[in-house]
Amino acid sequence: MEMDKEGCGWRGLRGRGYHHGRLREALLDAARALISERGPAGFTLAEAAKRVGVTGAAPYRHFTDRQALIAALADQGFVRFNERLGQAWEGGKPDALTALRRQGHAYLAFVREEPGLYRAMFGDAGQLCGPSIDASAVQAFAELVRVASEVLRQFCAPENAARELAVQIWAITHGVADLMLAGHFTGPDQDAGQIAADVLEAATVSLVEGAVRKSLGAPSPLTGGKARAD
Repeated sequence: MEMDKEGCGWRGLRGRGYHHGRLREALLDAARALISERGPAGFTLAEAAKRVGVTGAAPYRHFTDRQALIAALADQGFVRFNERLGQAWEGGKPDALTALRRQGHAYLAFVREEPGLYRAMFGDAGQLCGPSIDASAVQAFAELVRVASEVLRQFCAPENAARELAVQIWAITHGVADLMLAGHFTGPDQDAGQIAADVLEAATVSLVEGAVRKSLGAPSPLTGGKARAD
């Protein structure tokens, strides 16, 4: 797309987005860029309209307010996110833990490539609404629980701890992703993405090991006693 003199990059859409039936998509693209630059709270619907080159009233033909635009963008993000992680799973081959590690790499790759979508998806869960986005978000977590079950099964551990393990994996993955986006992972010989991937993989393996020990009632290396299986 050709850049305009203001450097916004939207000249190809100015003045014709709505008339050609592409205003909604153009606004979503503008919001994705704005959120990537400033975060979910850092822009107005009027700014998105300005980037597209339409009047401030035009977006209301498709979105009731700024939050509705962010919710639509988050919905789009979860669909792409679920597809990406599903591809990374590859049927759980060659084993569940290896496939889980692959999904971790895919998660971080998605965050690096689509920071606007990622921030819309996880910026403020309380403000996102609608049956479509709810279903997509629930699907993402349900798939992680299923993957956690497969990992526990691989090590002959009871699967009743799968949900707890899934929450822990999601929390650590989200934390690593946020630190990576904020620029906290730097090093002389590796880029931020590789450092983040290494940190996430080590943390994930530790979480899985702890969950397996706990599920099997194995001795804890920290306390010297038995890990209580709830």
